[in-house]
This record gives sequence, structure tokens and C-alpha cells, in this order.
Amino acid sequence: MAIYADYAATTPVDKEILKKVIDSADVFGNPSSIHKFGKQAKAILEKSRRDVASLLNASPAEIIFTSGATEANNMAIRGVVARHHRPHIITTEIEHASVLNTFKSLSAEADVTYLPTHENGVIDTGVLKSALREDTALVSIMLVNNETGVMQPIYEIREILAGHDALLHIDAVQAFGHMAVDVKDLGADLLSLSAHKLYGPKGIGLLYKSKDVRLDPMITGGSQERDARGGTENGLWIQAMAEAMKRASDESTRRSLKEMQLKERFLNTLTMAEVPFEVNGDVNQSASHIINLHFPWSQAEFLLTALDMADIYLSAGSACHAGTLEPSHVLESMYGKTERSTKSIRFSFSYLMADEDIEHIVEALKEIYERLMK
Repeated sequence: MAIYADYAATTPVDKEILKKVIDSADVFGNPSSIHKFGKQAKAILEKSRRDVASLLNASPAEIIFTSGATEANNMAIRGVVARHHRPHIITTEIEHASVLNTFKSLSAEADVTYLPTHENGVIDTGVLKSALREDTALVSIMLVNNETGVMQPIYEIREILAGHDALLHIDAVQAFGHMAVDVKDLGADLLSLSAHKLYGPKGIGLLYKSKDVRLDPMITGGSQERDARGGTENGLWIQAMAEAMKRASDESTRRSLKEMQLKERFLNTLTMAEVPFEVNGDVNQSASHIINLHFPWSQAEFLLTALDMADIYLSAGSACHAGTLEPSHVLESMYGKTERSTKSIRFSFSYLMADEDIEHIVEALKEIYERLMK
């Protein structure tokens, strides 16, 4: 029996969504064309934009469709930096690679402050407040960490930034569908999302950009997306993302409750099986679907391989680094350069999973542990 428990890396495409989108594929016109076929495609595109905007409590004009969250993050960060002369930026040490590597590539153009975290995975908002300067142009912080599931105190951050000119960019990729994501309530000026974390297709995402924010475009060409991003819109996948977001929003309570039940069952069953582990981060301040565990008795690489051979599919952290042997930068920020960063595994659950899947994962872990202890 194959068990997939790496839903934070990606989710399967909802077949009903895929069928609905494919059934509308005969509307193939270019939305920028002024003839009937173009107008039909434009109508579907703009309906999707309105649907997405409504789910985020935004206006349609504030939604920019992208190729995914990586592009959305780049667009937000590079767009702000380009409009200032060596601005000051604040981010954290535990951001996704699409944020951290973007800031590293802009080191000659921006002064970046990287905030550390406590062992619970949460930043110190007092340190953030102290780091703010008059020339701080952007604060970029993820809502839910993709490796630990720990949530950052966005509402406190929102209050700290009130009255300051710095923009707030939120990477909400691991949040939508698991909790409320209201751009007004969060105080977001910019917010990134990706469809493939929501049972939608890969290769499509969005950037929410407040109407008061001006960004220099990263991809130039045509006047698509209100001049924010050149290139013919991916109409089918935009429609699929809108549908995936709607379903995720409608079913958020049911999905999250099932994920929390699976997580609790997993921790309780693992404890009863007497398999030694420690939770990385504050389990009481984390999203419903992600848990990161430290297994002091095995290197993550070995454990992942052994589980893979047992048809159980997991990862040590972000899928962007899954093929490398680098220690987790997230866990290093939380615990320092200790064995914890190389002996930990991320488990990410889905409402599609069954209790039997949890039992099977624990059985496999117990068998590997006992084999190693002989």
C-alpha cells in the first residue's frame, strides 16, 4: 500500500476540477483579441479573477495571475526594490527559497535584515520593531512555514507596521485552505499563492497587489494583467486555480478538522509505539496539515530512503531542496547548527488520507527504529 504524506510539497489535481476545465477548452481565444472568440476567453478570465478576488476580500484589479508563487514572490520583491534606491528590507531566516534566494541576488541593490526565530519557530516581534528604519520599504514574512507549519504573528506585525511606509508582503502558500486568508484583515499589501498546494494544477499562481502599491513589471512584453505581467494568460489553468480556491475555501473547516485529527492521531500513536521523537516548533501554533519531527536515532536521508522502500513518501523539508543533502535552514535558525537539522522529517497530511495510513506510517517507523537499535 503506497502512502503519500508530502502534501505540503504538492497535491494531486482534483479530477472534477480538471474535467470542468477541459470541458471548457473549446473557448480557446486569446483574451487580448477583440473578436468574439477573444471576448469569450476574456469573459472567463475575468470571472475567474472576480471569484479569486472575492475569496481574498480583494478587488479584481488587485489580482495578478502568475506562473506560480515563486514568480509572485519575485514580482513582489523585485518590483518594490526596483522603485527605490538601495532600500532596507526585513525578512526572516526561515523563508522559502524563492524569497531568500531572491534577496540574496539583490544584495547589491538592497540592505536586507534577516530575523532569526525562537526554538518555537516564531520570530520575536520586538526584534522586528527594533529593526524597522525610516528607509524600510518592505517587510516580507510567510504566514505558515512550509517546513514546520508554524504560523507567524502576522496580526502583531500588522500593528507594528501601522503608520509606517513599509509594505507588508505575505507568502500565504501554505495557509490558504487551512485558515482564513483575508488580505484586509491581514494588513497585506502584497500576498502570494500557488494552485498546486490546493489540489489545482502546477504552473499557475497569483500575486495580490493592493491598488495603492506600484511595482515595476518583471516580465515585459504585452499589456496583459493591466501591464503588470506580459504574456498571454493561461486561461485554462487560471480557471482551474479559481475553482480550486473556491473548493478549498468552501471545505476549509472540514478539511482542516480532518488534518488536525490525523496529526493528533499520528503523534499519539507514535508515542504509544515508543518511537523516540521531538516536535520541531510549537505544535499549538501551527497549521493543521504540517508537523516536523526530530528523530535523534537516524539521519533523515536514511530514514526517508527506508520509508520510500516501504512505499511511504515524505520529505525532510522544502521540495525545492529535497534533492540536496543540505541541512534545513529553517531548523538551523530555530536550533542552531545541531543534529536536529539533519535528523528531522516533515509530515504533511491531507483530508484525503485515512486513519489506516497513519497506522501504517507509525508501524513502518517503529520497525525501522527497532531494526536500528538491535
